[in-house]
Amino acid sequence: MAPRGLDGEINRLYQLPLEEFTPARNALAKGAGADAARIRALAKPPIAAWAVNQLYWRNPDVWNALMAASDNARRVHRAVLGGKSGDVRAANKVHDEAVDKALKATLALLADAGHPATDTTKHAIGTTLRALPGDEPPGRLTELLQPAGFSTLAGFSVAAGAFKPAKPASAPAPVAPPSRTAKPKVDAKALTRARQAVAAADRALREAENTARRDEFEKARTEREEQRADEAVEKARAAAERAAADLKEAEAAAGRATRLRESAAQRARDAERALTAARKKAEAAAADLSAIESD
Repeated sequence: MAPRGLDGEINRLYQLPLEEFTPARNALAKGAGADAARIRALAKPPIAAWAVNQLYWRNPDVWNALMAASDNARRVHRAVLGGKSGDVRAANKVHDEAVDKALKATLALLADAGHPATDTTKHAIGTTLRALPGDEPPGRLTELLQPAGFSTLAGFSVAAGAFKPAKPASAPAPVAPPSRTAKPKVDAKALTRARQAVAAADRALREAENTARRDEFEKARTEREEQRADEAVEKARAAAERAAADLKEAEAAAGRATRLRESAAQRARDAERALTAARKKAEAAAADLSAIESD
């Protein structure tokens, strides 16, 4: 099997319904020859990673928008950390909106596939989308991702001039002005503090985002539970009304049956009396006949 064909078959594995992944993978490995071990090593993705894979395969517009927003946000953070200008707030807002849109699209794909979207699954999908792109090929995720945050960019060198050096204390003698050709020195302590502040702010941002998402999921969950409870009340009320109607009909049928039984019993008693009278008449006629014959 040619490598391109094999890669296509692998791509197909990750587009299949989740329950079909393992048998299809094992079947593919049987005919993969030297690549059999590689195929058998392919891990079945958890439900949240599988759902994100489906977004890549089935909704490329939303996926591409998410990747563009993520790349733009990282690029802006790098620029700012490098001492250049950049609107971090705007880049983060665009990325947040792209993640939200991707989350809704992914949950829709999950629902279409017949998988219940639990709060845990929703949270896992949201964090994975926010952490993209990952190390695995798109559409082939086999594990969930955790957003490391753009604070990981704090390790990039910060351009000279991004931070102003501290003013020296007044000296008893005048200090010669620095040469125009000399580059200003960066205060190492100020640089470290600035990097730490960026990292702390980014951690706080991630925590706030995670809290907001959890609260949003909890709100949606309680709204669904309230709706289900209201539907259950309506169903119970309708069932009670049907039961009352059935009871009324059953009571009427029982009354009719009682009347029919009593009528039948009366007819049976009348028939018994008629039979007794007919038997007496027959016996009398037989006696009269016997008397006539004996004369």
